[in-house]
Amino acid sequence: MRIEPFEMERWQSTYEHQVAYNLSESGVHPLSTRELLALPGETPAPSQRQLLDIRLGYAQGNGAEPLHDRVALLYPGSDRDNILITHGGAEANFLTTLELLEAGDHVVFMVPNYMQVGGLSDGWGAEVSPWPLEEETGWDADLERLGSLLRPDTKLIVVTNPNNPTGKSLGEKFVEGVVAAAEKTGAWILSDEVYRGAERDGPVTPTFWGKYDRLVVTSGLSKAYGLPGLRIGWAASPDKKKIERLWSYHDYSTICPSPPMEALATCALDPLRREKILGRTTEILRTNLPIAVEWAKEQGARFSFRPPDAGAILWLRYDDKVGSLDLAERLRKEEDVLIVPGEHFGMDGFMRIGYGGTANELREGLARVRRVMDRL
Repeated sequence: MRIEPFEMERWQSTYEHQVAYNLSESGVHPLSTRELLALPGETPAPSQRQLLDIRLGYAQGNGAEPLHDRVALLYPGSDRDNILITHGGAEANFLTTLELLEAGDHVVFMVPNYMQVGGLSDGWGAEVSPWPLEEETGWDADLERLGSLLRPDTKLIVVTNPNNPTGKSLGEKFVEGVVAAAEKTGAWILSDEVYRGAERDGPVTPTFWGKYDRLVVTSGLSKAYGLPGLRIGWAASPDKKKIERLWSYHDYSTICPSPPMEALATCALDPLRREKILGRTTEILRTNLPIAVEWAKEQGARFSFRPPDAGAILWLRYDDKVGSLDLAERLRKEEDVLIVPGEHFGMDGFMRIGYGGTANELREGLARVRRVMDRL
């Protein structure tokens, strides 16, 4: 087994705290602990004293029961045994691929995509078949293409919905089509739904939960909730034995969540408080996306793009010969601004810009991107 470096995560973790304007972030401006605790809820938020009195020992390995109960509310018909609390959604994805895949297994992997599961699948020795979303149809999924990629030995279909980096929210027809395809071969579905709830307009993106038994849904508090620093995620599956297996791998990785973080996550997932948090996210998206769209349109044919349905990311094709990684380096060095180059998604000639920060920071960061583009 050999895992290649995760280029995008290394790029962001290396530079995001070293630049004046970070447009690489894919979530909304994070809440502070004070802001979270001040939100009204159906149950009282923990007081400062209660937080300070939390013992910093080992927590329950698979997650505290109150947090399990809050997460289970998001998946009708589930209970504590259907849920594993993890160290962010990234660990949930890691454990799921570790459990499901062996060398020689076949994986169908939606692209473009957050590249974690693709990289892990390759590292475990699986054969990965890319399933491309179609730019010419506004990043829709070609379900016939999916059917042509499936084989009798296909073990896993990997989707991210809403999609990262396109921001495309794929609807009920997509969910039903993927399930129908999986049923023909008995493949598992891994559905990363971490952006679900971060829709700018319209209904919440359909979940795979309740549609198929050989399923793991992963999510967390990083993107739609603006709470990435809590590092709380989860895996949910109708198959309780599969969750038990994931827990056995969890014992070898992070062992347990952090007790203070669990307390804050339980607070955030109070139903009324959760509604307030997601409402804040929607307001940020509706305020900031027009700023980014107007900026891109002002530059005419330089950019082509489809406005995202969900998430705080704008996926732009640009009309210049410079490679996306070279462009990102120039932006960082010349203008102190960070973006994600399309090369990190295997799609040179694109850039991913996060628009979920403050409006003033977004405007200044975009102005700096334009200055570099003008100099090319």
